[in-house]
Amino acid sequence: MISYPLGKIYEEVAFIAYHFHWSFEEIMNMEHRDRQNWVKEISSINKQLSGEKQRSILEV
Repeated sequence: MISYPLGKIYEEVAFIAYHFHWSFEEIMNMEHRDRQNWVKEISSINKQLSGEKQRSILEV
């Protein structure tokens, strides 16, 4: 079994918490896929608001 890197989890949590002000517990209780979907949505909102091409934190 391959696990998701702990550093990436913290990055996702910090990103969502920063933008939505949700608690650590709320974000960590989400399914992994849900966290990733919120990261994508927030990134999309940021792109629209800035008018710039920004990469999601999920992109490598």
